[in-house]
Amino acid sequence: MSITRAAPPGPGHRDPDEPRVEDAGGPGVKDAGGPPAEAKERRAGANEPRAEAEEPRAGAKERQADDSQGWQFSSPLVLVMLLVVLVLAQGPVRGALSAPVMQSWMTVFVAVVLQALPFLVLGVLLSAAIAVFVPPAFFARALPKRPALAVPVAGMAGAVLPGCECASVPVAGALVRRGVTPAAALAFLLSAPAINPIVLTATAVAFPRDPEMVVARFVASLLVACSMGWLWQRLGRADWLRPPARPSHEGLGKGAAFWGSVRHDVMHAGGFLVIGAMAAATLKAVVPASWLHAAADNPVVAILALAVLAVLLSICSEADAFVVSSLTQFSLTARLAFLVVGPMIDLKLFAMQAGTFGRGFALRFAPATFALAILGSVLVGTVLL
Repeated sequence: MSITRAAPPGPGHRDPDEPRVEDAGGPGVKDAGGPPAEAKERRAGANEPRAEAEEPRAGAKERQADDSQGWQFSSPLVLVMLLVVLVLAQGPVRGALSAPVMQSWMTVFVAVVLQALPFLVLGVLLSAAIAVFVPPAFFARALPKRPALAVPVAGMAGAVLPGCECASVPVAGALVRRGVTPAAALAFLLSAPAINPIVLTATAVAFPRDPEMVVARFVASLLVACSMGWLWQRLGRADWLRPPARPSHEGLGKGAAFWGSVRHDVMHAGGFLVIGAMAAATLKAVVPASWLHAAADNPVVAILALAVLAVLLSICSEADAFVVSSLTQFSLTARLAFLVVGPMIDLKLFAMQAGTFGRGFALRFAPATFALAILGSVLVGTVLL
């Protein structure tokens, strides 16, 4: 009896018990671990109509975006529209400006803007240079390690580092981010926009007959700044102060960061200068003199009124002296309160502090600063003015 071995299965052999696997390519196509190349091509071809159908939708979206962008207002467009309106209505506008009240208003407005504009531009340029070219680590190395001593040193540092309050907030945020104690950073935040050389020079120019206003502003602002720094060191909590984010100009070149900072500060500070000049001209020319005299005759009401006015107007510190110097009905102490409160707390500063250090910090820091600024102004004004 002989045993015959079965021949090995050929390439076309299939086990009868093995199930047939069919795919979208048709019967008899085996799935050996993945679809064959022909099946992949068929599936890719099936997806081509979808891509072709999505192309018109994307084009329609782009056209809609272009149309919406085309209808957006920009500063040049608004300026052109304003000029066209003024040209068309030049007759009524000329008649309105010829009124004695409007002539007085325009005189005060132009005088305030022209006096303050050179100091504003110089302050913006120096502020941008410090923010971009002076490394924040320099301040950390220069300050003492003990917070109690770092507070007055940081406060005095504001006397040699010119810049408006718009620039002091990001600089203070950079100090905290680089490890400077928050009490010292906050003292610098409050003193820098109030006692730097440009602001003191502008104050001397705005008050040529009252040179003691320069000394009073320096002493009162530095006193309030150091007091707030020590108060934060004593009562402040770490969870009240949110760590500031990185500044927006990091990652850019020095030149781009410098001019970006200049454009930002000019647009913001210049806009608030115009608003402040308009408000000063309105108080001078439109509000009845009897109202201003009634407020000015009461020392408490005068101080509170100008302090609140400083918060609402939000004028840049390089220009605020020219605005308040025109309010001659008020005492020097009341006008000193305006000069001390404005650079430390106003509407734009509250928004910037809330965005840099957190809303919880701003809600606690702003009222305490406002109260201490009024108190310091009264004390210094009583002694020096």
